[in-house]
Amino acid sequence: MSGFSPAFERLGAALAAVVLQQQETLAEFLPREDWSADLTARSYTSGGVTVRVTLLGSYAARERTWLWGWANPQFGEDHPAVAPTLRIRTLGARLGIPEFTTPEVDLGWYDGPAGHGGELMAMAAGGVLAGGGYIGAGYDGGSAYLHVDDEKAPPAAWDPVPVPRLLTTAVSLFPADPRLTLARFLSHHRVPYREGDGVLDLTPPEGPARAHFDGLGRFTGWESVLVGARPAALA
Repeated sequence: MSGFSPAFERLGAALAAVVLQQQETLAEFLPREDWSADLTARSYTSGGVTVRVTLLGSYAARERTWLWGWANPQFGEDHPAVAPTLRIRTLGARLGIPEFTTPEVDLGWYDGPAGHGGELMAMAAGGVLAGGGYIGAGYDGGSAYLHVDDEKAPPAAWDPVPVPRLLTTAVSLFPADPRLTLARFLSHHRVPYREGDGVLDLTPPEGPARAHFDGLGRFTGWESVLVGARPAALA
């Protein structure tokens, strides 16, 4: 059973596929080579590419806890790299998401498909801020998570081919509501869709597609017809 609150799980489900696609786009843009960061200047450099960042928080491997940047005594909420992230806390207070308002979140219970629970905290936080994605910057004892807040980082574009894979991975991480995960992804890309009994039909320019869900709302399959191509299906 998840130790996350229902509100956090639902928000994560809404954002997961969008975030995963943006992470893939960021990986193509930003080389993962030797890196350096100056959080006072809000800069992160890797492979000769420099982007503006903010500090989401950090995951301590030994303690298995997430510490928000605004709660870290080395930074605090007035730090230049932290101040832009405070709207996550504000949203958490408004929607009743304790993970967004608790200074240090215990993730010792997590035993899911992600490397650790801190990755899911970063996904949800990065999804709230949108932008270019997030970076896990490892250090001795854990990882700091930085949000890319820079117009140079390209936004993910609509592509129908990876949608089933993105949905499957997103649901494995945030399984609360697969229909919501897909609907939010389609809305993000302004792709028209219609929900039916056990299905969700979408009508992007390249041809119609249908996602199937079982009686418990779980994603069970995908079929699509690309214009000028043979039908494709994922069971």
